[in-house]
This record gives sequence, structure tokens and C-alpha cells, in this order.
Amino acid sequence: MIGAIAGDIIGSIYERHPIKNENFPLFQNGSRFTDDSVMSLAVARAILDQGNYGREMKELGNLFPDAGYGGNFCKWLVESEIIPYNSWGNGSAMRVSPVGFAFDTSEKVLQEARASAEVSHDHPEGIKGAQAVASAILLARQGSSKEDIRKVISGSFFYDLDRTVEQIRPEYRFDVSCMGSVPEGIIAFLDSTDYESAVRKAVSLGGDSDTLACIAGGIAEAYYKSIPSTIIAEVKRLLPGILWEILEKFEKEYPCIELGVEFHTTSL
Repeated sequence: MIGAIAGDIIGSIYERHPIKNENFPLFQNGSRFTDDSVMSLAVARAILDQGNYGREMKELGNLFPDAGYGGNFCKWLVESEIIPYNSWGNGSAMRVSPVGFAFDTSEKVLQEARASAEVSHDHPEGIKGAQAVASAILLARQGSSKEDIRKVISGSFFYDLDRTVEQIRPEYRFDVSCMGSVPEGIIAFLDSTDYESAVRKAVSLGGDSDTLACIAGGIAEAYYKSIPSTIIAEVKRLLPGILWEILEKFEKEYPCIELGVEFHTTSL
């Protein structure tokens, strides 16, 4: 799942300053982890500890209150109960990558993706977005071809995946809905040639860049099973110790790639 976290960090700087090409620095001053990373790691911790998705999100989210959550989710975080608010936003899809890496059957992935979504995003489109991304990751890591991934995801979730990044980019604008960002994130992966190109294509759409790159990056990691060591090193440098520790533990439990860096706990 480090591919999703790296995508979030790379895309973070361009969320408010959209770019419409693929030629940009991957990391620069201001690059940071956002709510996409915090919530993905909350889902990962729930899986590792067999915990409750909602409780893990609230606990970890409240440790990082300035990560960039949406207004409704901010309210959800501070409520004592876990009450969903019928959201169709892409928050359910941005955080679901651990599900696709941890479970090995379509039935289980669909079940757990739904469970991770509906604690907050219980609108059918919010659940569908999470299930589509997790299913794409499962297919990718189990060796399906891109065309098979395209056919299965479009056939199961009725997303239009017969477009290209070049066709989408000129008119695409910021969109926080699952309907308007999950297909585009998947297409960025489908059009890619390696992990880095998937993230670059996602960011170049000029929309909710951290989430688009988080979605594309998770699927690309599962498919290519390779991420440049320089990118992994930057993720380690930019993540607080508590978040890196969850990530490293998850990657050891559900390996897809070799992290290739040593872990030393740092302060928040």
C-alpha cells in the first residue's frame, strides 16, 4: 500500500495548484501526507489488529487533525458515535487500498471494502467507489492483465474506462465525488507504463490530485510490484514515526514490494 501513500504525498502539492502535464517534480517544499494517507493507514491498522474501521479512523484521524479532511468528515471525526452521513465522496476510495492488498478473494475484498466505506460513506456510490478500487488492486496483484482489469471493473461497477488520460485531461476539473474521480484514477493506471508514470498521469489530470494519485498509485504498486527506492525513501522521510510504523508493519504482513529502507521511530 506504500504506492497509495506515495501517490498522496506526490499529489498533495498540486491539489490547490493544478497542473495539466506530466513534467513536474515529484517532491518539493510543501509536499506532505494528507488525510488520504492517515485514513489509509487507519484502515491498515484495523486489518492488522482485527479492529473496527471506524474506531481506528477516529483515533488516528484525531492525532492528525490538520491533514485536510472535508468538512463533514471533520464533524464525523469528533463525534463519539460512528454514524455514517450518506457520503458519495471519494474519501471511501482513497483509503481502501489496504483491503485490496490484505484479502485474497473477490468476495472478501468486496465485503471488507464495503465495511471500510460504510462507517462514514454509506451512499451506494461511496461504497461502489471503494469496492472498485480494492477490486482493481486485487486483480492487479494477482496477475490480471490491464484489459482484464478494465473489463472486470467496468462490467462490475459500470464505470466508463474506455477513455484515456489524454482525452480526459483538457476538460477535467476538481471533483471529490467517487463518480467523478475513481474512474479517472483507474484510467491513469491503465494508461501507465510503470509506477511513476501512473502517478504522473493521475496528477496531470488537474483535479483532486492527491486522491487521484493515491488511487492510481495503489493499483500501480499491485500491478508493477516495483516502486523506485528514491520515492520510498521520501515517503519514510515525510511520514511521522507512528504512521511509518503502521505502514512498515502492514508491508511486512502483506508484502508486495521490498521497502528497502531501515525503520527508526521518530517523534510526532
